[in-house]
Amino acid sequence: MNSKKVVLLPKYQKIFEHLGESIKLARKRRKLTTEQVSERAGINRTTLYRIEKGDPTVAIGSYFNVFRVLNLEDDFKKLAVDDEFGRKLQDLDLL
Repeated sequence: MNSKKVVLLPKYQKIFEHLGESIKLARKRRKLTTEQVSERAGINRTTLYRIEKGDPTVAIGSYFNVFRVLNLEDDFKKLAVDDEFGRKLQDLDLL
């Protein structure tokens, strides 16, 4: 399996790290082990570890499955919902 190196600017890597930390805290608040979450999400523990570290190379579907297990799928649905910049560009075309 070929995996590509994802290059992110440090400020964007911090966003992933913050997301991973939030996922880890959510898991711990629910008193779930890494084994329980990874099994329920259909991923291996190494992948969950990478998610909790904010690894941007993990497939978005794996992130979603972890959100689902933690009952946070509504938070996941909020990603990219408020496209303020896109709306401004669209409004400029309408003028």
